[in-house]
Amino acid sequence: MHSLRPHLLLLLLNLLAAAAAAAAAGSPETTTHFHTRRHLQVAHSTCQGTLYPDLCVSTLASFPDLASKSVPEIISSTVNLTSAQARSASSSCSSLERRLAAKLGPLERRALDDCLELLARTVDEFGKAISDLSSVNGPTAPAAHFHDLQTLLSGAMTNQYTCLDGFAYSKQKVRDAIQSKLFNISRHVSNSLVMLKKLPGVKGRPSGSPAAAGEVFPEYGRMRNGFPAWLSAKDRRLLQAPVSATSYNVTVAQDGTGNFTTVSAAVAAAPNASTTRFVIYIKAGSYFENVEVISKKTNIMFLGDGIGKTWIKGNRNVVDGWTTFRSATVAAVGSGFIAKGISFENYAGPSKHQAVAFRSGSDLSAFYSCSFIGYQDTLYVHSLRQFYRECDIYGTVDFIFGNAAVVFQNCNLYARKPNENQKNIFTAQGREDPNQNTGISILNCKVAAAADLIPVKSSFKTYLGRPWKEYSRTVYMLSNIEDVVDPAGWLEWNGTFALNTLYYAEYRNQGPGSNTSARVTWPGYKVLTNVTEATQFTVSSFIQGNGWLNGTSIPYYLGLN
Repeated sequence: MHSLRPHLLLLLLNLLAAAAAAAAAGSPETTTHFHTRRHLQVAHSTCQGTLYPDLCVSTLASFPDLASKSVPEIISSTVNLTSAQARSASSSCSSLERRLAAKLGPLERRALDDCLELLARTVDEFGKAISDLSSVNGPTAPAAHFHDLQTLLSGAMTNQYTCLDGFAYSKQKVRDAIQSKLFNISRHVSNSLVMLKKLPGVKGRPSGSPAAAGEVFPEYGRMRNGFPAWLSAKDRRLLQAPVSATSYNVTVAQDGTGNFTTVSAAVAAAPNASTTRFVIYIKAGSYFENVEVISKKTNIMFLGDGIGKTWIKGNRNVVDGWTTFRSATVAAVGSGFIAKGISFENYAGPSKHQAVAFRSGSDLSAFYSCSFIGYQDTLYVHSLRQFYRECDIYGTVDFIFGNAAVVFQNCNLYARKPNENQKNIFTAQGREDPNQNTGISILNCKVAAAADLIPVKSSFKTYLGRPWKEYSRTVYMLSNIEDVVDPAGWLEWNGTFALNTLYYAEYRNQGPGSNTSARVTWPGYKVLTNVTEATQFTVSSFIQGNGWLNGTSIPYYLGLN
């Protein structure tokens, strides 16, 4: 090595001395490096346990002053960024609709319209989540909204997959043009759901097996007098009272003796964003129409004259170019929707495949003494928190499906006669992510064959459920299962898909179809013997029922009996 010239050596010594002095004084360069390292440490720590850690770390690392942010602020920033992505995805859908207008068929246009509605709802749900995260009543205040936050984010994720499902029968490549954006939104939501468990004041809620303490359906909530607590005492009395003793705001009657002759007109006349119950009395008769209770129509009640007396009927279906989402005879989205004494039907028939009688994406919605009649996909329990009491549900293929946190209590589930080449499946639950707080709980119900299936039930296979999505979750507890159910109990969706990740369980059921000795042996299936684990699926634990059901006048019970 050659010797350094004296002036170069002096320069090097001066530079080293300056660097040392800058480090001691906290120079901008050194401070920036320290902050960057600290920035990444916070990002890695906050993202621990997420399913998409690279996305999580890169996202958090882009936030300024990350090290000074609280956990609620970090989650809020993530949700805010994801909301912007949802608005961008919505713009992309609108652009595609305009640009490809001449090439799109009715199905594609309706699917894009579904996406626009679902993305708008997603942005709204994100806004509510940010509001909850911004609570200022003490350092642990956001933890008080933990279950609501789980529900909102779980619903927002479900919206993305529902949008994509609308293109299942499309021959165009519209789905390919938007799916990457929607998957990215869902991954951000998944990461946010994990970060929620780190809110100050929130007890550990490990993901994975529902046997883990506190993990199964805690968002459904406590029960009070047989109803989720989210039904107020006033609403509970309203649902239990006879029609003659009920005050209502408007009347729908076909014969012109009411305020309106159609249900849709009455819904349109209801106030927007109502904080009090708006009761629409629908007199006996058959109303052939498709009804939608949109998101701004809150706290609506449909009151009928009873099952088989007040009917709302439609026949939209996927064969005729409707998406499953849009095929619903009645759809409720506005929060706090309740219904009593009504039959909802989609009479398209078994050959028309997916044809929904009722779709609920209404948070804190409840149904008492209603019937839901269809064939494939009769009742779409789409998202958020729902409760069904003393209801009748009829169908063939996957006829109770969706990704809500939903409890069926004292209901009758009837499998009908399907097409010759079809099997009956009572449920197809659609949880896409292990951190979603969703699932179907069937408690103290009757599981049986309908009158048209009874004479030929030996000719058709009937199952309790199959996994529509990877983390599908369904339980049957204390129910009477008749011999219509195949001894295997449960059916595969497609080969080994989801058999390791689903959670299907049975607990102390009765009847000839309840024998579990010949049930499937999938890793995700189990026979519950522990009352503590089973209790996690009750209205009390599953849908926080004591916080809202006491206002609906629907009778309910909190626990297993």
